[in-house]
Amino acid sequence: MDQRITAEQSRASDEIDLVELVKQLWMQKWLIVGCTLLITAIAAAYAFLSAPTYQATAGVMPPRLSDISGYNLGRSEAKLREFTVKDVYGVFKRNLLSGSLKRQLFEEAYLPSLSPEEASAAKDTLWKRFNADFSVQAPDVKNNPDYYEVKVVGKQPEVVADWANRYVNMAADKSAEVMQANLLTEIGTETQSLSRQVDALRLTAAKRRNDRIARLQEALIVADAVGYDSPQVTPGKTSSDGDFTEFMDGSLMYMRGAKAVKAELAVLEKRTNDDPFIVELRGIENQMDFLQKIDVNPANVAVYTLDSPALVPETPIKPNKLLVVFVGLISGIMLGVFFALFKVFIINLK
Repeated sequence: MDQRITAEQSRASDEIDLVELVKQLWMQKWLIVGCTLLITAIAAAYAFLSAPTYQATAGVMPPRLSDISGYNLGRSEAKLREFTVKDVYGVFKRNLLSGSLKRQLFEEAYLPSLSPEEASAAKDTLWKRFNADFSVQAPDVKNNPDYYEVKVVGKQPEVVADWANRYVNMAADKSAEVMQANLLTEIGTETQSLSRQVDALRLTAAKRRNDRIARLQEALIVADAVGYDSPQVTPGKTSSDGDFTEFMDGSLMYMRGAKAVKAELAVLEKRTNDDPFIVELRGIENQMDFLQKIDVNPANVAVYTLDSPALVPETPIKPNKLLVVFVGLISGIMLGVFFALFKVFIINLK
């Protein structure tokens, strides 16, 4: 019974203390209101007077098959592997994500836009600040890994939109240069290979001509020795392909007679160009000529698809005025209550 009475008395005492605390806080209401108004005013001043920050975004995707068809003109006929969309877009992605291209935009656009006071800062500090305001990323790697966004943040909406679009164009121009260099390298390599084939064929033809001259010279000696001045052949002796081959090019060549052997020998010794007698040569020369006519800088090609160009933003991303004012209001109330409680505590100590 006594314990119940004691608990009721304790609860009543707590209620009295709480009521007393509320009364004392109410007495400090102007302090709470003052802190609330002050902090809210500071937050509102920041929200409405600070320079707004804007963000511009450009989205890019892989090119269509028709966009890269110019790069494949003549490649099949020249026996070169045709480029795929993945090949071409891979070149563009490497340039889009490259640090060197970002550095180029930093040097050509960002630094000149700074005021003399801002530009006086350390260059590595400015580079970090630039990277904080500039990003290239794939927002949905899992579902759409080939979609990239170029985002630029800044105080001037026209500038951030221009830089985002400018960077995409820089990546495209650089990729076109790389594709042109790749085409030139491939064509040069293939042309060099064909040129070596031509050199090898000509060398082989010259050796065969010298071999033919040597055989004819021996056949002439034999023909003179046996007194064969005219062809010593009858249809019966050359009825088979084997006999005819021996008669023309083999051990029976002397039977053609000294006159025929001398005539051919004189022609071969005077020959300075074996090209007309190389069967494969004209086909290779046609292929080389075709390679040289391939356009290494074709028109109407694209290394990417511009899904959405960066438009001039009209709404800033920060500060969020309503949110800043609301946070300021809540913070002001909490700070006012804290000061009021501290003041009550000091008063109660006296």
